[in-house]
This record gives sequence, structure tokens and C-alpha cells, in this order.
Amino acid sequence: MTRVFRAHIFHVSGSPRQDQVPDHLVSIPDGALVVDDDGLVAWTGDWAELPDRWAAAPVTRADYLIPGFVDTHVHYPQSYATAAHGGGQLLEWLDHCIFPTESQYEDPEFAARAARYFTRRRIAAGSTAALVFGSAFPVAQDALYRETLTSGLRTVSGRGVQTVGPAAASALITSEERAIDLVADEIDRWHAVDTGDPRTARVQVGVVPRFSLSVTQTTLAAMGELYDEARTRGVYFHSHLNENNRKGDGEIAAVLGTYGVETYLDTYDGRFLPGSEEGGRTLLGRRSILAHAVHSQPRELARMAETGTSIAHCPTSQLFLGSGTMPWRATVETGVNVALGTDVGAGDEWLISRVAGDCYKVHISEDGDAGTALHPAELLFAATLAGARALDMEHAFGNFDAGKDADFLLIDKKRWEPLDGMLSMGIRSEDEAEATLEELFTLLMGLRQPAIAGVYVQGQEVVTPGLDPD
Repeated sequence: MTRVFRAHIFHVSGSPRQDQVPDHLVSIPDGALVVDDDGLVAWTGDWAELPDRWAAAPVTRADYLIPGFVDTHVHYPQSYATAAHGGGQLLEWLDHCIFPTESQYEDPEFAARAARYFTRRRIAAGSTAALVFGSAFPVAQDALYRETLTSGLRTVSGRGVQTVGPAAASALITSEERAIDLVADEIDRWHAVDTGDPRTARVQVGVVPRFSLSVTQTTLAAMGELYDEARTRGVYFHSHLNENNRKGDGEIAAVLGTYGVETYLDTYDGRFLPGSEEGGRTLLGRRSILAHAVHSQPRELARMAETGTSIAHCPTSQLFLGSGTMPWRATVETGVNVALGTDVGAGDEWLISRVAGDCYKVHISEDGDAGTALHPAELLFAATLAGARALDMEHAFGNFDAGKDADFLLIDKKRWEPLDGMLSMGIRSEDEAEATLEELFTLLMGLRQPAIAGVYVQGQEVVTPGLDPD
């Protein structure tokens, strides 16, 4: 049945370049979104101009209506590990907190409970689509995909591959041959299982090594061979890049020293032999997303832009682990697509708009001329349409262009009193255009989970899994 949703609508229309985003911001203070029988956007515009053919359609009211958030980097097996004190930066935190946590997912009952919890947290935070760094254990991945199908959310995931690592990660490590077999099996059983078409599926699969230090040259070569065929089926590639640069013994120094390469990116680009000599197939491309890229060399950014590889920017977790600040303008000016990721559990926020808030704060604080106050439209873009672009699904969702799937959030400001106070009583410019930007900025900065009154994918409200009995 065709339905109409009436609210103040914000979205970034079309398919803009990063430097065009402010010009594509759409604000309709008394707007109507018409969703047809197939869950597609049939029309968006002023309520007063709603075409007669939909005048009798049922109407749902809200204060605001925005596209569903897209989380381009979140760790399912770290669902219970947010705010875990690891006594140091990335590598210490992995050893002390994360490897032991992730090892629990081998237990089917624990994994099933975690999958339900993870799905509830996503729904509460309005993340209609997510690129999910998966568990090492197939039983846990199966639970995640089943919950995704039941709920109606969109998920791209892949088992976290480790073929080498410290003693703390021993339960997560497999042989290289076993690792490739498990990835291939996951692709065969789950990729686009719901529709058979990677352009429409809600469940999709990726090739996901934890990072270059968790695999070897042999593993990377085998992954390249697997991915060379799998990419023709719409399979993704996802991992971490240039996250932590602690002087002397951080992640980046360890990767460069272990492989003898010139850049971290080379290990994913098939150039993982000493001196960055070619040793296999590239893993980069339109469905490749690399998390963090905080300390990237200019040539790495240029290569990502050239190949269509996206960055999942995770400022909240970068603050938590002391990883530094990705230089915003220098990064986006290369043409690489930058979306947002929570990076739960190093990220301690499930809500992408909270990550957008941290994004604004860290980049306005960059040193000297690099400091920049991000435009409110840039923040909305990074939280929605840029994520759809990173997932190579911009044709299907991310804004309210006619014909796209109706993935959206309904927001009721009165459900969170501080948000209501800021939006209802806050000072606004007398200039209408400036007042609109101020309102969007306040909405994104002040939004909290209780104010999300409805989460919809393809025009259908998603199904929240029940709580587990104590």
C-alpha cells in the first residue's frame, strides 16, 4: 500500500562530488515522502503540493525525516567490547581486550545472543546499512546473516581472516588454506542470498583480512586470486589501513617492517613483496573499503581515488585509541570517497550522527590552515550518501531521489528533551538559508537514539529482535 510520510525532510540529492555537496542539500520544512507498493520513493516535495493521486493515502507524521545512516566500519564480534580499557593504543588494546572477546564467538549460543544484540543496537542507532567486520567463526557469521534477513536491515560482512598473530589471537587463527576455503564457502552460501543480485541484495559478503599484520604474503596472494573471480559477483573487500602511527613500534611501522614495502596500501594492491614488488592481484576497486587511513601518503590516497576504493573514516575510535586525525581537506581533495564508520568497539558510539559530531570537532581542531569547519551538508553526506557510494549501492539508497529504495529514519524531537530544547528554543539566523543550515547542524549534533521513532528499509519498518531471557 502506498504511504505518505510528512515531516521536515533533509537529504543530499543527486550524485555530487565532494566539493558540490552543499549545493545538493535539500530541505523541505513541511515535506512529504511518498513510498509506493514496492518500497520505492515515488515522490518527494512540499506537503502543499502533494499530487492528488496520493491525497487519500495514509499519512505518518514526524518532526524530521532523513535517509538511513550508513555505517561503513563496525565490528560485530566487538559488540560487547565498547569502552574496554586496553592499557595502551591499538596493538595493546587488541591483545588485552579484543582477541579474548572475539574468541567467545565460537560458542553458538553466545554468537546467537551477540547477533541479536548487535542487530538491536544497529536498529536503535538507525544504521539501515552497514559494512560489518565479521567474526572468525562461521557459526557466528551464520547467526549475523540470519538476524539481518529477519530484521530487514542491510549488511555486508565477511569473516575476519587471521593466519598469523600473537598468542592472544590463537583461537582466531587458521591455516592459509583453511582461511581461503572458509571465505569461499561464506561467499557461496550467503552472498546476495536474498535476491541473487548484488545490486539489490540486503545480505552481501566481503573478503575481510583483519589487517596486513594478521596475514602473510601467501595469504594475500591467495586472497587476490579468490577476489579476482569473486569481484565479478559483486563481492566486497574490507580491511584496515594506516590507523596507528605510534613512533617506532605502531601498526604502520610494523607493516612496513614486516613486508619491506614502501606503503601500507601496497600490501592490498598486490605489491606485497619486498621493495613493493608485485606478488599477486590487487584487492582494490569500487567495492573495496579501507577503514581509517589516518596517516596515508599522498600516493596512497591518489591510488585509492584512481581505483574507486573508499575510506571509512572513524574519528570516534581514533580519539579512543590515540591514533591521530585524518587530514580532512587533504584527503577529500584527492577525490577519494570518504564515509563514516563507528568502529564499534574501539568506537564507543553506535550512532553515526555522534560520529559526525566527532568528525566536526576533530577537523575544526586540525593545526593551522588544515583546520576546517565542515559544512552541515558535508556531515549529512558523509553519514548517508557517501556510505551508499562506498558500498557501490548509491543507485539503490542514500537519498530520496525518485525510484530509489525508501530507506529512512523518522525523528521525533520530543522523545529526547535536550534535542527538543535545542531545536525549538535555540537561536537561529534571520537569513533563511543560514537558519536551515543551523537547524540541520543542531539536528545532527543533538540527535540521540531515543529520538529515532522509526527505522525503515525499502519502505518497511525493520523488525527488532527480542531480548534474551536472563
